[in-house]
Amino acid sequence: MPPNMRKPYRAAPDIFTLPSWLPIPGAGLLPVNAHLIRAREPVLVDTGMGIDRSDFLESLWSLVDPVDLRWIVLTHDDRDHAGNLKEVLMAAPNAMLLTNGLAVARLGEEWDVPPNRVRTVNPGRTLDLGDRRITLLRPPSYDSPSTLAVYEHREEAFFSADSFGTILPELVDDAVDAKENDYLDGMALFTRANAPWTALVDQAKWDRNLDDLGRLRPRRILSSHGPTATDRTERLLETVRAVPSMEPWLPDEDVEVESVLAQYEAEQQRSSQ
Repeated sequence: MPPNMRKPYRAAPDIFTLPSWLPIPGAGLLPVNAHLIRAREPVLVDTGMGIDRSDFLESLWSLVDPVDLRWIVLTHDDRDHAGNLKEVLMAAPNAMLLTNGLAVARLGEEWDVPPNRVRTVNPGRTLDLGDRRITLLRPPSYDSPSTLAVYEHREEAFFSADSFGTILPELVDDAVDAKENDYLDGMALFTRANAPWTALVDQAKWDRNLDDLGRLRPRRILSSHGPTATDRTERLLETVRAVPSMEPWLPDEDVEVESVLAQYEAEQQRSSQ
């Protein structure tokens, strides 16, 4: 598969999105984003996909000098989020990795993360980064137990990891440029596909979880898998609030069970003759 990196775009005055995408056969296109907060201590949220490595690094270093990058927040260790982590750490000598301890352990299945370059954090932690603060939170839905979201207080931006991701027929940078039904239906679909456990969730507990985020009142939702959504938080919460009541979603299969069983029975009969 060729790299799919698109041109970086400004999602907020001090925030840039480094966008890519993946095809979802039979459904549409899934955005795959990393984000850079340009601040006194620049912060990179996630490191893109390995398939995009050359283009991703070129885009990233066009926005920030490697020597200046101070923080890399890894929302979780899935490959579409951690695909270029090693290369970014190697190129940015002053950058410290912020992530959950479980993510570090899981990354260790492929390579040894230098312990002097890591600071492990859990949801609820707030960090003062000079001219701004970030708070680590647990997003509403996720597909990895190590997942962290990031709330950046100055821009009122919620970097939601996999939450509020969507599958679209056409890629857009801003949610206002997507058809409303496509955007929200794709969000309900992606949430069920990416977090199938939502079908087992107690609705009252799910609602309380979403209410906590609603009280935070983020102005911008910056999903790892969606366009920038500004002043849309209530509508997005309403969309994902309905997910537990929906039918679970599974992709189509390309195996016809009956034909496989018939072939197996025929082979069994031949072998017994």
